[in-house]
Amino acid sequence: MKKSFITILLLLIFVLVSACGEQNTSEGNGSNTEEKNENTEEATTKGEEWERVQDAGELVVGTSGTLIAASYYDGEEENTDALTGYDVEVMREIANRLGVDVSFEIMGIDGMLPAIKSGRIDVAANDIEITPKREEEFDFSEPYKYSYSTMVVREKDNSGINSLEDLAGKKAGGGATTIYSQIAEHYGAEVVTYGNAGNEAYLRDVDNGRTDVVINDYYLSKFGVGAFPDFDITLHPELKFNPTETAVIMPKGADGLSERINDALEAMREDGTLTELAEKFYKEDASQKQEGDIVEIEGLDL
Repeated sequence: MKKSFITILLLLIFVLVSACGEQNTSEGNGSNTEEKNENTEEATTKGEEWERVQDAGELVVGTSGTLIAASYYDGEEENTDALTGYDVEVMREIANRLGVDVSFEIMGIDGMLPAIKSGRIDVAANDIEITPKREEEFDFSEPYKYSYSTMVVREKDNSGINSLEDLAGKKAGGGATTIYSQIAEHYGAEVVTYGNAGNEAYLRDVDNGRTDVVINDYYLSKFGVGAFPDFDITLHPELKFNPTETAVIMPKGADGLSERINDALEAMREDGTLTELAEKFYKEDASQKQEGDIVEIEGLDL
């Protein structure tokens, strides 16, 4: 009798342990982000990001959906089908050539790099520049866009800015962690930060005087100004600085994924796809290096 009781007790313990194990597994499967984080941490250690993307059959890309010409919604509805722009379509074409699906996670620029590290996304594409400091923590693809920085100022007086040094004491609208905000602060401007706001919020504040300037990419600034003709804003007529290269950013050590993305980009450059997409969204071939005098900024740990 005693032996039978012990047997039954052991069976009950086994059932309880099994049930707990099944519950934990179910909770893990119920959260794609948690599962992805665990997989990504393991993949980052082993350098197997590409294998993980292949197994999932999907490349998850972080982007903002708020950058005119680069990543934005074509229409009033904010859904994946309406999401477009140069960066978005470049990533769609890369995924197509890699033989996987693509999905986009919409987030502010300040959250993209942490999202790569946490594994929430595989890569980010949002007019993100290659910089030495970022290269210490992340890998980049080959550039797919070349540009430089400029300023949006009030048209009537250029916001009192005639040189980079004139930024001292001005208010510059920008994201907290962007290179453009670093440049503004480097020259003594006060940075007014925003969340994942659209171009209109930034540019309206220059128009109404809440801020004085927005430092940003030339192409994005050009289309931003063109989209709001009623605002008293313009591209600065003289200042061109900080030559830039835009690329896909991904986890450090993602050699397999980086190699395949670079192969796709090289093929797109050779067959004219990059030029075609750049001219479609920017009305200029932003996939080619810029010519002319562009001021290099020294003393910045970008």
